[in-house]
Amino acid sequence: MAQLDYLNQISEVITTIDQEQSNNIQAAADLCAAAIHSGKLVHLFGSGHSVLPVQDVFPRYGGLVGWHPCMDPRLMWSNVIGPGGARELLWIERQEGYIANFLQSYHFQEGEVMIVFSHGGLNAAPIEAAMYSKERGLKVIAITSGENYRKAMATHSSGRKLGDYADILIDNCCPLEDALVAVPGYHQKVGASSTVAAITIAQSIASETALRLERLGHQMHIFVSPNVTQVPKEYMHEVYADYRRIVFDNSNM
Repeated sequence: MAQLDYLNQISEVITTIDQEQSNNIQAAADLCAAAIHSGKLVHLFGSGHSVLPVQDVFPRYGGLVGWHPCMDPRLMWSNVIGPGGARELLWIERQEGYIANFLQSYHFQEGEVMIVFSHGGLNAAPIEAAMYSKERGLKVIAITSGENYRKAMATHSSGRKLGDYADILIDNCCPLEDALVAVPGYHQKVGASSTVAAITIAQSIASETALRLERLGHQMHIFVSPNVTQVPKEYMHEVYADYRRIVFDNSNM
């Protein structure tokens, strides 16, 4: 049976992440575990399709309290064109100055972590999320295309890219154009890679963070599937209560 082009190529991307980015993922997990163990938060930001790995970390079966998704519906497509459309959000995420107005609704503390997802790493939204976090003493983890970071021209007025603000840069090991599969007679490829890569990296960080927290003796509250019958049904009330306590207690400090 012939191999499927996309599965073959996305498998190569994941293998490259494992071979080339494991040390960076481990370093990111060290930062995240230290923040969560100290009672602080690891914030997560992405716009456009890069919000998908944010949503996949928490609240998500297997996600633990300590992750804090920062999501703006104006930067998440819910339509193709018109209100919530892709064209509209692409315009917003390129507008300099917008993100500071969005992030001011959250409380950030020195010693916390911000993970920013962006394949391109060139638009104002991810760059300014990283800038805003650095100014407040947070460590920044950027999950982006290393090829984009090395080769693409900066478009932000600062002359900088997302990777320039990263304490840890994790290369998603995807090509510049994101799509993988060549179609005869077309210049455009199909089969996007960056979402699969970003979620793979995000879940690797999340899992390694949990293993470190266990070794530290940290009491974790983990978002759990109802199919895990060994956990009492009322347990999820504890998860929500712990999340509420950490997020809102921190915002009042």
